[in-house]
Amino acid sequence: MDGEIHYTDSGGISIAYSVHGDGPLTVVAAPGFVSHQEVLPELPEVSRGMGRMASFCRLIVFDKREQGLSDRVGRPPTIEEMVDDLRAVMDATETERAAIFGISEGAAAALMFAALYPNRCTHLAIWGGYARLARAPDYPDGVPPEGLDQWAGTLRRNWGGPVSLSVFAPSRADDPVVQDWWAHLLRAGTSPSSVAALMSLYKELDVREALPLIAAPTLVMHRSGDVPVPIALGRYVADGIQGARFVEFEGSDHLLWTENAEAVIDEVEEFLTGTRQVRPPERMLATVLFTDIVESTRRAAELGDRGWREVLDRHDAMVRDMVGRNQGRVVKSTGDGVLATFDGPTRAIEAGREIVEGVPALGIQVRAGLHSGECERRGEDLGGMAVHIGARVSARADASEVLVSSTLKDLVVGSGIEFEDRGTVELKGVPGEWRLYAVA
Repeated sequence: MDGEIHYTDSGGISIAYSVHGDGPLTVVAAPGFVSHQEVLPELPEVSRGMGRMASFCRLIVFDKREQGLSDRVGRPPTIEEMVDDLRAVMDATETERAAIFGISEGAAAALMFAALYPNRCTHLAIWGGYARLARAPDYPDGVPPEGLDQWAGTLRRNWGGPVSLSVFAPSRADDPVVQDWWAHLLRAGTSPSSVAALMSLYKELDVREALPLIAAPTLVMHRSGDVPVPIALGRYVADGIQGARFVEFEGSDHLLWTENAEAVIDEVEEFLTGTRQVRPPERMLATVLFTDIVESTRRAAELGDRGWREVLDRHDAMVRDMVGRNQGRVVKSTGDGVLATFDGPTRAIEAGREIVEGVPALGIQVRAGLHSGECERRGEDLGGMAVHIGARVSARADASEVLVSSTLKDLVVGSGIEFEDRGTVELKGVPGEWRLYAVA
C-alpha cells in the first residue's frame, strides 16, 4: 500500500484522499461516523483489513469535509455535498467507474451516488448502514430523535476520551489499546461542537427515495447486535433495492474492523471478484504470554458464581490494562487466564511480572509462561508451535511465578533481567527437552 495523502477540490473545499493497492478493480470507501486517514490505521486490525482489501482491489479512501485531514467548514455536509465529494475524489484519481463501499453514515452518500450516477457505480456494498436513522411515523424501526439528542450530549461532554466505545465496539470496550486508539481518532477526526451538529444532521438525513432507483449489484451487511444502527435499518435498505443481497454477521460491534473483520472482507471480495483468495497462513515472530489463575476451581466454589464472576471481570480488566501498558495485545481469554502477544520479549516479561504481582490484591494467584517464536495468525486468533510451547511453559510455572523458555531468555541478554534455572524438562506434545527459567 502506498497511502500517500493527496487533496482535491470539491466546490472550493479541499478533500483529503489516499490510494492503496493497484488491483484490477477500484473500490471507493465512503467513511462513517468519524474518519482520519492517518489515525484509523494506527489500530492494527484496521491496517491489516485495509491491506487485505488492497490485495484484490485499488482501494480509495477519503475524509469527508469537516473531518480528518479535509477542510473544516463549521457545519456538517449535506447529502448533496457528500456525493459531490465522493465524485470529486473519483475524478481526481481518474476513476471513471468503481465499486462504492458505504460504511455506517457513509452508506447514505453511497446509496445516493449509486442512484444519481448509475454509469459510474459498478457495485454497491453497504456496511452497518441506513437510508434513514431517525424514527418517523412511516419508519417505526428508526432511532428515537430524543435518543439521538441524549447521545449528542453524552458525546459532547465526554469528548477527548474513548466515549461510547462500549456502544460502537462492545467486544473491545475494555481493551486499553482500542480505548487509546478510539479516543485519538475522535479527537483528531472532529470536535465536540462538530459532532453535536453531526448528530442533529442524523435526525434529518433521509435517502429512502433513492433505494428503488439503484440498479447496481448490491450487498448489504450488518451485525446482528449492532446498537447504534439496529439491524432492521440494514434490512430496510436491502429490501428497498431490487436484487440486493443481505448478509447478517454475528456480533455486536458497529465498527467494521474490531470484530471478525476478515469474514466481512471475505464477503466483499467474493461479491466483487466472484472468488475468495485462498491465503497462506500469515506468520509472524512474536513473544506469547499465557497466564492462568491458580486453583481457580477451588476459589470459584468458595466465592460462588456471582462472586467468582466479579473476580474474573476485575482480573480481566487488570490484565488487559497491564498488557496494553507494555504495548502488547490480548488475543483471547482462555477461561481462567489470557493469551497475549508482544513484539518485544522484555516488555512481555515486564507484563508477566506486573500481572503476577498485581492480582493477589483480588484474592487470587496467577502463574505465567512465556516463549518467543514464529506464530500463525488465524483471523484475530493465534496458532502455531510457539503458542503451544508457551501454553506448556505456563502449565509448568508455580503460583506467582513467571516462567520462560531458554529461547526467550537468550533474547533478553544484556537487559538486566535476572533468571533462576529451573532445569530441563519435557513439554507434553513438544519434541525434545526444554530448559526453563524463572524470572527472579
